[in-house]
Amino acid sequence: MNPVTVRNIKIGEGIPKICVPVTGVTKEEIINEAETVRSLAQADLVEWRADWYEHVTDTGKAVGVLKDLRAVLKDLPVLFTFRTAKEGGEKEIDLQAYADLNKEAARCRYADLVDVELFTGDDAVKEIVQAAHACGVKAVASNHDFNKTPDKDEMIKRLCKMQELGADILKIAVMPQSRKDVLTLLAATEEMYRKHADRPLITMSMGGTGVISRVCGEVFGSAVTFGAAKKTSAPGQINVEDLAQVLLQLHKNL
Repeated sequence: MNPVTVRNIKIGEGIPKICVPVTGVTKEEIINEAETVRSLAQADLVEWRADWYEHVTDTGKAVGVLKDLRAVLKDLPVLFTFRTAKEGGEKEIDLQAYADLNKEAARCRYADLVDVELFTGDDAVKEIVQAAHACGVKAVASNHDFNKTPDKDEMIKRLCKMQELGADILKIAVMPQSRKDVLTLLAATEEMYRKHADRPLITMSMGGTGVISRVCGEVFGSAVTFGAAKKTSAPGQINVEDLAQVLLQLHKNL
């Protein structure tokens, strides 16, 4: 496993890093949330969920928000994410606009990472990943299923595909319909980490049933977990202070 260094943190080494989402609708809300996150000693990186922003389709305004986020967050790494409606996000967007927005987020260099959804299509994923790398920005390939948990082999297949397409970090989030589904996600994580991955991966089982997957990443191989400062961006996110305490206690006993 080769850790990915982003600013002052190494993703894929030691205790899983805590990523805190910012989900404001207006620029003022976004900056206020960012200021709250900046005050949290437990936050390792910040995800700006740009699909929540009211003017996100205006690239100039989106870049302006990123610039202000960079100023507020200082050395905290920033992950730029437009989560599409089909994967649980707030807005629909056409393919070209999605690609252009992600590439511009990388080009302006206010973001340290961009998130690109696997099912955007191989060509589009490669295009965004290559554009990000050309700007010195890391790419997180992702897949979210808010309805079910695919079988273990299918999840591993998707993660391997992300790796083949050149993403620096591989992410999958799924919804459990039973406790057994959570075990399936953890088994897929462990096997991917042990047999296939040469870079960090992020996995989670969502909702209350899957909450254990958000704290046991160091055991099974997930390098980042998401914690909430104010508003959650996905079901099952834990308050960031509580999350940090649990991660530390597990780490001390491994």
